[in-house]
Amino acid sequence: MIDNHTFQDKKAVYYTLGCKLNFAETSTLGKFLSEQGIRKATAGETADICIVNTCSVTQLADKKCRQAIRRIKKQHPEAVMVVTGCYAQLKPEEVSAIEGVDLVLGANQKMEVMKYLAGNEKTAVMPVRDIQTFVPSCSSDDRTRHFLKVQDGCDYFCSYCTIPYARGRSRNGRIAELVALAQAAGKEGAREIVLTGVNIGDFGKTTGETFFDLLKALEKAGPVDRFRISSIEPNLLTPEILAFIARSQRFAPHFHIPLQSGSDEVLKLMRRRYDTAFFSRKIEQIQTLMPDTFIGIDVIVGVRGETAERFEATRRFLEALPFSQLHVFTYSERQGTAALEIEPVVSPGEKQERSKQLLELSGRRLRAFYHSQQNTSHRVLFEHTRRGDKMHGFTENYVKTEAGYCPDLINKLVDVTLGGFNEDGTALTLPALKTRIPV
Repeated sequence: MIDNHTFQDKKAVYYTLGCKLNFAETSTLGKFLSEQGIRKATAGETADICIVNTCSVTQLADKKCRQAIRRIKKQHPEAVMVVTGCYAQLKPEEVSAIEGVDLVLGANQKMEVMKYLAGNEKTAVMPVRDIQTFVPSCSSDDRTRHFLKVQDGCDYFCSYCTIPYARGRSRNGRIAELVALAQAAGKEGAREIVLTGVNIGDFGKTTGETFFDLLKALEKAGPVDRFRISSIEPNLLTPEILAFIARSQRFAPHFHIPLQSGSDEVLKLMRRRYDTAFFSRKIEQIQTLMPDTFIGIDVIVGVRGETAERFEATRRFLEALPFSQLHVFTYSERQGTAALEIEPVVSPGEKQERSKQLLELSGRRLRAFYHSQQNTSHRVLFEHTRRGDKMHGFTENYVKTEAGYCPDLINKLVDVTLGGFNEDGTALTLPALKTRIPV
C-alpha cells in the first residue's frame, strides 16, 4: 500500500474509540510508526495515513465507528485508511466495505501495521481462537493520566458480551516488563498511571504470576506517584488486595466495579460469577477499610429477561448500597451472543425510562459524596486542559476539583483542602492551595 522506502516522509493521524485499553494501544502504535519515520500530523495538516482504533461494545459503538471513518476520510481524502480494533475483528467484511477503507487489521495484527502498510492485503484478521500474543502498551498522548495495558482478553463469556470474540482469551505481560514500562513513563513525567485491561483481575493466566504480585511490584517501583486500578470484577477483588490498597502509599482508594444487575435472576441469565449478597459484602469490606474511597459501579439496564419486577429489585438494591457513582449502560443486542435466546425483550422506551431512573440516583449519590469530602485534605493532580480561566484536577479518591488556570500547576501534585461546589456543580473548588509538591 505504501512503498516502505517513503515512510520517512509520511504523516499519520490517529483516532481512538472506546475503552482506556484502546487509548494505550493507539499510543503504542503511534510510537511504532514514529520509530519508522512516520510523524504525527499536526492540526491542519493533511495526513498520508489514518489509523482508526475501533470499539464494538454496542450497536451505537459500531455506528460511531462508521461515522468516524467517513468523517476522517473526508478530512484526509488521499490518505491510506487503516481500521483496527474490536469492530474490525468482529465484522471485518462490514468494515472493509465502508467506502474509503484501505486496510482492516484484526486484534492480533494491530501492532504489525507497518508490515501490512507495505503489503497488498486489504484484510488481515486472525480467528479469535488463535489470538495469543500480548503487546504491553502505555499511553502518554496529550494526557496527564497514563494508561498501562497489563492484560488483554477474557475467559468469562457473559451471555450479553462480545468482548471474548473480539479480544480473545485472557493473557498478560510479565510483571518485570510492565514495571519497566511504568518506570519509563515516570521518568518521562507521568505522575499517575491507570492499570487497564479487559479483565485485569484475571492477570497471570499466561505467566503464572498474580494481579496481587503486580500491585506489590508497582508499589515498590518509582518514580510514579500514583496508580489507579481500572474496572475489576468483584469476585477478583480479593481481601488481600483490598487490605494492600488500604495501606498503600501509591494506589488510589478508587474502585470501578461491574455489578451489571441488582437482580439475582438477571445475574444468572447474564452468567455473572457472583450474586447480590456477595457484591454487597464486597462493598461493605471496602467501606470498612477505606471510608472515603470512591466507588463507581457499572449497571446494564434493559437486558433480555429484565422484567419490571427484576429492574425494581435492581433499583432497590442500589438504593441500599453505598456507592459514589453509577455508570449506566443500555443493553444492546449483539450478534452471536447467548442473550439473544432469552425472553422477554425490553422495549426501547422502557430501557430509556430505566436508564433515566438510575442516572438520577447516580447524580444524587455523586453530589452526596462530594458533600462528604468538603473541608477535607487531599492531593490533587492537575490536568492540562483549560476551560476558560479554569483548570481541573482529581484527588486520590477521584473528586474532581476546579481552580484558576495556572500553567505551573499542570501535571503537579498539590496538597489542598476541598471547598464548596463550583458554579455548575460538577467539581469542588480549592479556596486555598497548600504547599506544592515538587516534581
